[in-house]
Amino acid sequence: MRLNQVTVPSTDVDRSIKFYTSIGLELIVHTHDNYARLVLPDGGATFSISKVDALPEGRGIHIYFEVDDLQSRVELLKSKGIEFLTEPEMKSWLWAEAHLLDPDGNYLIIYHAGENRLNPPWRINVSSD
Repeated sequence: MRLNQVTVPSTDVDRSIKFYTSIGLELIVHTHDNYARLVLPDGGATFSISKVDALPEGRGIHIYFEVDDLQSRVELLKSKGIEFLTEPEMKSWLWAEAHLLDPDGNYLIIYHAGENRLNPPWRINVSSD
């Protein structure tokens, strides 16, 4: 099984396209003002934006984008005017993370976990009995 895409709600798809392309995604589908799909630069996963009249209330989803050099990526995005809620910080789960919001308030985490993403020291080992 592979994850194909994640879709976020937006009240302004064009504004969201500008934001997501500025953080490094590539626009591949935009046939009308209600929908756009982008591809991530590594791995082939896609990310879509869907027009809504009103945004959901509450915390909603959290979307994680992994990068190899977190500090450099955060500095690059800041130079483009992207504002972060937090600076890069090592978390107790052994991931370094920086948090931000997209223009619609969707919660994003730019992070680096390396080997700990799939193989943390506390990983559950499933036997093949």
